[in-house]
Amino acid sequence: MNRNNLGKFIFVVLVVVWSFYEMYPPVSRDLAVSFEEKAVRKDPAFTQIMTHFKELQAAHPQREFSNLMESVGTNDLSHYFPFYDVKGELNPNRAVLNRLQREGAGKIRLGLDLQGGTSFLVEMQTNRLENATNSIIAQEGKEAALSQAAEVLRKRVDKFGVAEPVIQPQGDNRILIQLPGLSEADKDAARASIQEAAYLELRIVHENSDQLLKDGLVEPGYEILKEKDTEPDGTSRITPYLVKKKPELTGAYITSAFMSRDEMGRPEINFTLNSQGADIFGQVTRDNIGRLLAIVLDGELQSAPRINSAIENGSGVITGHFTDAQAQQLANVLENPLQAPVKIIAENSVDPTLGSDTVKSGVTSAVLGTVFVAAFMMIYYMFAGAVADIALITNIIILLGVMCSIGTTLTLPGIAGVVLTIGMAVDANVLIFERIREESAKGKSLRGALQAGYDRAFGTIFDSHVTTLISSVILIYMGTGPIKGFGVTLTIGVAASLFTALVVTRLIFDFLIARGMITKIRMLHLIPATLKLDFMKLAKPAFALSWTIIIVGLAYGIFVRGDKMMGISFKGGDNLIMGFTQKVDAEKIRTALTKEAGVFDPVVQYQQDIVGGGAETLSITSENGTSPKVESVLKKDFPEAGFIRKGSENVGPTIGKEIQTTAILASLASLFGILIYVAFRYEFSFAVGAVLAVIHDVLMTIGCYCLTGLFGHGREFNATMVAAVLTIIGFSINDTIVIFDRIREDLKLGVRGSFKELINQALNQTLSRTLITSGTVLIATLSLYIFGGGAINDFAFTFLVGIITGTYSSIYIASALVLWWHKGARPKTGSQVVVVENRVSTARG
Repeated sequence: MNRNNLGKFIFVVLVVVWSFYEMYPPVSRDLAVSFEEKAVRKDPAFTQIMTHFKELQAAHPQREFSNLMESVGTNDLSHYFPFYDVKGELNPNRAVLNRLQREGAGKIRLGLDLQGGTSFLVEMQTNRLENATNSIIAQEGKEAALSQAAEVLRKRVDKFGVAEPVIQPQGDNRILIQLPGLSEADKDAARASIQEAAYLELRIVHENSDQLLKDGLVEPGYEILKEKDTEPDGTSRITPYLVKKKPELTGAYITSAFMSRDEMGRPEINFTLNSQGADIFGQVTRDNIGRLLAIVLDGELQSAPRINSAIENGSGVITGHFTDAQAQQLANVLENPLQAPVKIIAENSVDPTLGSDTVKSGVTSAVLGTVFVAAFMMIYYMFAGAVADIALITNIIILLGVMCSIGTTLTLPGIAGVVLTIGMAVDANVLIFERIREESAKGKSLRGALQAGYDRAFGTIFDSHVTTLISSVILIYMGTGPIKGFGVTLTIGVAASLFTALVVTRLIFDFLIARGMITKIRMLHLIPATLKLDFMKLAKPAFALSWTIIIVGLAYGIFVRGDKMMGISFKGGDNLIMGFTQKVDAEKIRTALTKEAGVFDPVVQYQQDIVGGGAETLSITSENGTSPKVESVLKKDFPEAGFIRKGSENVGPTIGKEIQTTAILASLASLFGILIYVAFRYEFSFAVGAVLAVIHDVLMTIGCYCLTGLFGHGREFNATMVAAVLTIIGFSINDTIVIFDRIREDLKLGVRGSFKELINQALNQTLSRTLITSGTVLIATLSLYIFGGGAINDFAFTFLVGIITGTYSSIYIASALVLWWHKGARPKTGSQVVVVENRVSTARG
C-alpha cells in the first residue's frame, strides 16, 4: 500500500472507530439495575426502597423512573451516592436519578414514536406581552418570555416523574414539550397543568362602564368581560364590565402567593409583588382612586373591586369561586407564572407498548432491506458487489455514529431514512462498476479500467448526490418533528455514501490489485451491449398517457374525494389508536359514534402490519376535540371488545394549514434549488427538462395517491406523505442527472448521429444502471412497505410509486423534453466540440 493510500486507510479506520465510540453504548441500561449496582453504604432503608420499588414496578412496569422516585420518598439519596454533588439542587433525589439515567443512557436516542410518551406543542399568545407594540422591545420580550415559559413549564411537568423531559422553544411563540414514558393516566393531568397559565392581569374598568354598556357602546381599547357571582341561595348573577384591554400590571411581578379565607370562610388567594411591581401597583392605584380594578385570570374576570385608596404595600387578593384545591393550585402556579397565556395547539401520544411494536417493525424492515440489497449486489456484481457491501456496512456505521455524535433522535421516519440510504448508497457503486465494465470492454487493464471508472463516474455521482442533498436539507429546515429527523438521517446517509463509495471501495480495490489478489472483475449482464432500443419513438404517446393519468387522478382527488383526502396533519382533527381483545364491526362503531357522540363521518379503520408482526389496532379519525367522546362511547357500547387507548394525536387547524403551506413551499424550494443547480452544471434546457420531469413525478404520485380512493377509503395526505414526495424529488432528479450526464458526455465527445439518436444511445448506455439502482431502492422500500408497520406505510407506498414514476420519467419525460426543446437539433454543448470518435457501435452503460 503506497503512502497516499496508507493515509486514507488510517483515516477510514479512525472514522469507523470514532463512529463506534460515539455509538457505545447503543441502548440504555436499566435504571433500577444501575441504581442498585452503584449505590454504596446500603442499609435496611435502602433494602426497603428496593422492595417498594419492585412492588410498584410489578404494577406499573412502564413507570420505572416515577416508581423509583415514589419508592425513595423522603430518604436522602446523596447518602447512597456520595460521589454525586447535588448540594445545590432543588431536588437532590431527582438530580441523583437523572445523573444515573444520563450515565446509563444509550447513545441511540429514540423518539416518542419508538419509546412511547406524549408531546405537546404549546403556543404562547405573545401579543399579550407587555411592550408588545414596540417592535424591538417586543422581539426581545418574546424571546425572554418564551425562555421563561420553558422553565416554568419544566417545573410544572417535573412532578410527573418523567426522567428526561424535553422542553424546547420553537420559533417566536411556541414551545415543544416531550414527555417520554408518560402514562396515559398522567397525560390528562399533564395537559391541564401545562395549560394552567394562571396569567394574571390587573386592568382598569372604564369609568362609564355601566352607561356605555347600557348604550351598547364599546370604546376602542376596551372589551366586555363578565363577572360571575353566586348568591347565597345558589343562584348565579352575571355582571358585565367594560375593561381596558391593556393590563396595568401582570402576574410577572408576583413574588409569593398563598391561599387564605375571607370573612365568609371562602378560599381566596393573597399575593405579594416585588418592589418594581409594588411601585407600579402603587402608581396605578394612586392614579385611579374611585375606579374599579378588574382582576383577570386567564382571560376571565374574577372580581372588580373599587380602589378606595392608594395601595403602597404591593399586596393584593384574588377572590372568586374556588374550591380549596383550586385555590391552592392557583397559588402555586402564580408563584411560577407565565408572562402570557398559552394553549396546546397539537399533541401526540404513543403508548410504550405500541412504541415497542414500532421499533420491532422498523428494525425488521431495516435489517431485511439491508440483507436484500446486499444479497442482490453480491449476486449481480459478484466480488465487486461484496466490496460494495463492505462500503454499505461502513456507511451505516458512519451514519449511526454521526447521528449519535450530534444527538439526533431516531424516529420511525428516521428509520425510513436509514433504509432509503441503504437503497441509494449502492447507486454510486453501481455507477462506478458500470463504468469499469465499460472501460474494461475497451481492452484496458484492470488498474486502468478502475482508474478511468472512478474518474469518469465522479462527476455524475457528485451531481446526483448534491441534487438529493438539496431536497434532504430543505426537509431539515422546513420540516418539523419526525420529518425533520428523516431529513437529518437522509442527509447524513447520502453524504456518508459519497465518502464510502469513492474512498472505501477504491482503497479495497487498490489494495487487492497491488497484492495481485484480483486480476479481473466479473459481473452479470442485465442489458446486452448490443441493445439499441428506440426510446424516443414512444416519447409522444408515453407523454400523452402520463399526463392523462395525472389529470384523471387529480380530477378524481379534487372533485370526487375532495376534503376527505386531507388527513388530520393537513386539516386538523383527532386520531385515536385503540387496542382491543375482540374485533367489532367498523360499521357498528361508525353508527354508535354518530348517534351517541354526535361525531359525523368518522374514519374507522383497522390497522395491522402486512406480515402481521404487530398487534392489530383500531384507528378512528374524527373532528378536532372529539376523541374523548369517541373513546367514551367505544368503552361504553362495546365493553366486550376491551378497548384500551394505545395512542392519540390532535392537530389544531392552525398547524394543519401551516403543514400545507410548508409542504408547498418546501416542494417549490426543492424544485428551484434543483433548477438552479442543473442550469449551472448543464444547459438551461436540461434544467427545464429535469424540473418538469420532477413536477411530472410529483403530480403522478399525487394522482396515484388520489386514485387509491377507488379501492376503499383511500389514502390521506399527511406529513409522512409530504416527506416521501420531497424524497421523490431528490431521487427522481438523481436518475435524470445520470442520463443527462451521459448525453452531455456524448455531445462533448462528438458522437455522430442526430440528437435523437444520441439521446437513444445515452439511454441504452445507462439503462442497466437505471434499472439496477431503481431496483435496489425499490427492494429497500418494499421492505419498508411490507415490514415497516402502519405508521410508515403511507411513506413507503408514496415512495414506491415515486420510484417507478421517476425511473420512467427520466427516459420518457426529461429526455424527450430536452429533445423537443432543441427541436431535434444538437444543443450548443455538442456544437462546440470536435468529433473524436464514433462510439455508437461499441459503447454501452
